[in-house]
Amino acid sequence: MNPKHFVWHVEGKVGVITLNRPERKNPLTFDSYAELRDFFRSLNQNRNIKAIVLRGEGGNFCSGGDVHEIIGPLTKMSMPQLLEFTRMTGDVVKAMRHCPQPLIAAVDGVCAGAGAILAMACDLRYAAPDAKAAFLFARVGLAGCDMGACAMLPRIIGQGRAAELLYTGRSMSAEEGRAWGFYNAVVSPVLPAAMDAAQALATGPTAAHAMTKKMLHQEWNAGIDEAIEMEAQAQAILMQNQDFRRAYEAFVAKRKPTFEGD
Repeated sequence: MNPKHFVWHVEGKVGVITLNRPERKNPLTFDSYAELRDFFRSLNQNRNIKAIVLRGEGGNFCSGGDVHEIIGPLTKMSMPQLLEFTRMTGDVVKAMRHCPQPLIAAVDGVCAGAGAILAMACDLRYAAPDAKAAFLFARVGLAGCDMGACAMLPRIIGQGRAAELLYTGRSMSAEEGRAWGFYNAVVSPVLPAAMDAAQALATGPTAAHAMTKKMLHQEWNAGIDEAIEMEAQAQAILMQNQDFRRAYEAFVAKRKPTFEGD
């Protein structure tokens, strides 16, 4: 994997994606959107990477779509071209939600627009004290319903809080985000905390983690009875795995289990 529009490196079983345009606070372009989409899709076939950390270089997470390279050109596009673009950006979030690895956002500084969406689409989010997340689409004359925000954000922080952020485009502070449940923790420095969380997940029962992620996604649209049946089938599948047997044998032997993800 040799991406052109962000940096990728691996530490053990954890992959790290670094948005790397620090001089502009790591904005996204047409090409970086497409490459992120394709990259997250490719993770379905990567059995060596068990967790992902997403971060930005230079003290900021991501400032969203580049004003000059995206927003300007969008004002000149036809409706079919615009729809192709909005579907592509949505496909980034779909790819993030469908890749089996847990995704952890390490957020510091600016986390705005599509950058806030990328953080939202992760499974866990850790923030530095200076992190400021803003779903600022209304500030450029657009609706808050961008890349799944109206579906996902209310589920994370509640309908009323999400409505406020999406209508106003105001910044959410790190402590506010933690109190609302957007961030799992506020810590300085943020990257080591995110990496520790990723390493812990990567050494756990990773097949089970992948199933948990899948069920968290699929059960949004399920009734309780349907969800219970879905979870019954999921657990029955995992009870055939070696990790389940290893956990039992470790318990009997009064030792900590070593999981291998199978």
